[in-house]
Amino acid sequence: MSRVPYIAGNWKMHLTKRKASSLARDVAAHQGENATRKVAVFPTFLHLDYVRRNLKGSNVILGAQNCYGKKEGAFTGEISPYMLRDMGVKVVMIGHSERRHVFGETDAMMVEKVKITLRAKLDVMLCVGETLDEREAGKTFAVLARQMRALKVVKPTQIDRITVAYEPVWAIGTGKTATPEMAQEAHAECRRLVGDILGADAAATIPVLYGGSVKAGNAAELLSQPDVDGALVGGASLSINDFGPIIDAAKA
Repeated sequence: MSRVPYIAGNWKMHLTKRKASSLARDVAAHQGENATRKVAVFPTFLHLDYVRRNLKGSNVILGAQNCYGKKEGAFTGEISPYMLRDMGVKVVMIGHSERRHVFGETDAMMVEKVKITLRAKLDVMLCVGETLDEREAGKTFAVLARQMRALKVVKPTQIDRITVAYEPVWAIGTGKTATPEMAQEAHAECRRLVGDILGADAAATIPVLYGGSVKAGNAAELLSQPDVDGALVGGASLSINDFGPIIDAAKA
């Protein structure tokens, strides 16, 4: 089964409302009416509404960088997926390495987030990946298996709302990038794990994106790998001059 190439820009804790609005317009114009690829942007919570307005009429998907694992309650400073849906969000990133390793979020928390996000009828982009120590210790596949267990709460009717993003922690913001062969090996394992958890049809249809210092200069080679269906882009997504060529590297 063919999978539509998917390019996502994670803007992290960057940009002002003016710059986020301008970048949203640039991404929407660059994507145009192209239906052969999917493009999403993940601004900060504060900028969601500004970005939403500037994406209006385009097919660029509005995403949120995180959520909390409950619908509502006394959780000061947190945001539920139901609130995100109310702001026009279509997909929520869950388990980004910075959430896991900077903020100490656990695998159990990811399970709750996946469950409540799907219940809110939003899509999930589940991020998985190993640290440098884990890779050097030969634990990459074990780490992926542990983190991918969050997909066990996905129901058959929800499979088309799942994307997986493999992001080796040692390659995020470091300038280091997994070789295309390393990316392919990890992506093939992610796909195998999807098959084990959700079945062969899910493995054939769920996109697996690569995230980790993706740039215009390496995007085409990474995306040429058979199990690399797109890219989760960090710093290079903050400028259309950098992000545009990565979007264009995504070919069906």
